[in-house]
Amino acid sequence: MRKIKLGSVGLEVSAQGLGCMGMSANFYGLPKPEPEMIKVIHHAINSGVTLLDTADIYGPNTNEILIGKALKGGMREQVVLATKFGVVLASDDKRAEGNREVHGDPAYVRAACEASLKRLDVDCIDLYYQHRIDTRVPIEITIRELKKLVEEGKIKHIGLSEASASTIRRVHAVHPITAVELEWSLWSRDVEEEIVPTCRELGIGIVAYSPLGRGFLSSGPKLLEDMENEDYRKHLPRFQAENLEQNKILYERICEMAAKKGCTPSQLVLAWVHHQGNDVCPIPGTT
Repeated sequence: MRKIKLGSVGLEVSAQGLGCMGMSANFYGLPKPEPEMIKVIHHAINSGVTLLDTADIYGPNTNEILIGKALKGGMREQVVLATKFGVVLASDDKRAEGNREVHGDPAYVRAACEASLKRLDVDCIDLYYQHRIDTRVPIEITIRELKKLVEEGKIKHIGLSEASASTIRRVHAVHPITAVELEWSLWSRDVEEEIVPTCRELGIGIVAYSPLGRGFLSSGPKLLEDMENEDYRKHLPRFQAENLEQNKILYERICEMAAKKGCTPSQLVLAWVHHQGNDVCPIPGTT
């Protein structure tokens, strides 16, 4: 697999990464068998994938533990390991409204990093994202603590996930940002208006999550039939009945175009993301 460099900092990763969220319980239903998921991760690495994406909220915590186990036996040196901090479940009900809290105070940032290092069983995190922005804490304070972690060798690169253009500018003024993770697909293009141009102006790499439209652009309406009750996507507006008919039309058009190109819908929509630029690394997930 070809390599690209994320932003002007030059972090080299495979042109396509692996999003690992769906391998553990939390958002996409029940946890998948650990031995099978480790095989998936190993297959991805052996196929040339070097960027693995996880977060402490996935599971919560169990996804990082899974990745740590998968990287035993010399695999760690072959990958760029990315994880995130900042989102905490306020209760055991993972789908409850308002259940997620966001933290960005320095003490929390440091404690979260130490905990992730332990779960991943590594000495250093290659790319550490602030998962969501804590509006109660000036972003500069959060980033200064991350800068200290870089200086201490506990993380190599700093990233942001789901941040506004103005926040990206404020953070980048304190410490260079290597990558911004955002949702980008044929189904989700609002980032093209302001966030993507800001990243390119500042020389920041782009990591695109859900490039297959959270699975809908690869499976269509059938995806809903196969979803487990615990799958949070069932509660997203774009999967509700009032929107499903329009989204079904979009999927049918993608299928028609894919047939003309002699490829699958998944290949078509993923290729579209790849063609947005050499500074974009999509991270589709699979189980």
